[in-house]
Amino acid sequence: MANKLKILHVLSQRPDSTGSGIYIRAMICQSAKRGFENFLLAGSDQKDDSPPQCPAQARSLFAYFNSRELSHPIAGMSDVMPYKSVRFCDMGEDELNTYEEVFSRRLKEAVSDFAPDIIHTHHLWIVTSLARRLFPHIPVVTSCHGSDIRQFGNCPHLRERVLSGCRDVDGVLALHGEQKKDISRLYGISPQRIAVVGAGYNSDLFYPGPKSEPDPVRLVYAGKLSRAKGVPWLLRCLHHLRDRGWELHVVGGGSGREKQECLNIGESLQERIVFHGAVDQVGLSRIMRDSHILVLPSFYEGLPLVILEGLACGCRVVATDLPGTRELAGDIPAGYVHLVDPPRLYGLDRPYLRDGPDFEKRLASALQKYMALVRREHAPDMRSLAERLESYTWSGIFEKVLAVYDQVLN
Repeated sequence: MANKLKILHVLSQRPDSTGSGIYIRAMICQSAKRGFENFLLAGSDQKDDSPPQCPAQARSLFAYFNSRELSHPIAGMSDVMPYKSVRFCDMGEDELNTYEEVFSRRLKEAVSDFAPDIIHTHHLWIVTSLARRLFPHIPVVTSCHGSDIRQFGNCPHLRERVLSGCRDVDGVLALHGEQKKDISRLYGISPQRIAVVGAGYNSDLFYPGPKSEPDPVRLVYAGKLSRAKGVPWLLRCLHHLRDRGWELHVVGGGSGREKQECLNIGESLQERIVFHGAVDQVGLSRIMRDSHILVLPSFYEGLPLVILEGLACGCRVVATDLPGTRELAGDIPAGYVHLVDPPRLYGLDRPYLRDGPDFEKRLASALQKYMALVRREHAPDMRSLAERLESYTWSGIFEKVLAVYDQVLN
């Protein structure tokens, strides 16, 4: 592999507000440590008062939404984003064509200016398909985040746009083994071109610290305020807890009716719930270091970074039993992660409403169990856990990514 590898990193939305944003920034940081050159192409909102924070280790170029080129807000890979967005399923043919035209121009500008050795895109979706079709002579590696597979299921009318390029990418980085099977089946990509590399956390930010006494037990949720993340069910389940000695810290943003639903349910919990809104990684790490239990009641996930971040900060974890969380929990010593059976789903992440009360009771029971454990041993032994988490640091993940770069370049 070249000592001065030039990598073009591509993300179709903001590079600072979601899990994929954290991932792409980590890739840029780790590649810069190796002496590689980096260029970032991403989406942004021209009318936003807070422009995206860009990694200092990369030059950058943006496709601007809410602009003359793209008149609508950012098209989000999740149906609920932490900022104003539009859903791909709601975009008309003209909007989709303009979207492709603008990102095609930006891709051509970036490649002409930077002359990359390799293109690392994020999401097996429309912009990745464009990159593959526009530059057949440049190796393209794509990170799958799970939200792309969800969109593939929800937007059957867009599949041919996606498949026309994505089926020919040189390498795909999957989060876990089950996702690798899904990618191969849905996109027609040979398993030999799909590597399970996982996702990582920033060990410089997320590390254990002294925890306050569990009086009350501090619970933390970090993620979007949305139904797909299970937040309304989490908030309602807290009414089932016999033990009243707890407080819940909710970290994350959202939009529209789903965010308001979460806020409305939260009002009934009064002083025992704190809504922090969107915070940066530094702020999140501080909250986690002083929390005892991280709870993630999602109905759909890839490999949630927040679980790694919580474990690294010494939190025990209560999460729904999904393929990515199950695979991660298998690497973690007993007593740190408790998996809860999710409700039955229709589609990818919509629970049957009649199953909601039973799910809330299961979630409450798991929290009750771990609250009792925290009171007996509120500061867990981090030695055995730290050894398991080492391979999930971003430096460990980047070693696996480098192996894929090397494979497609040679």
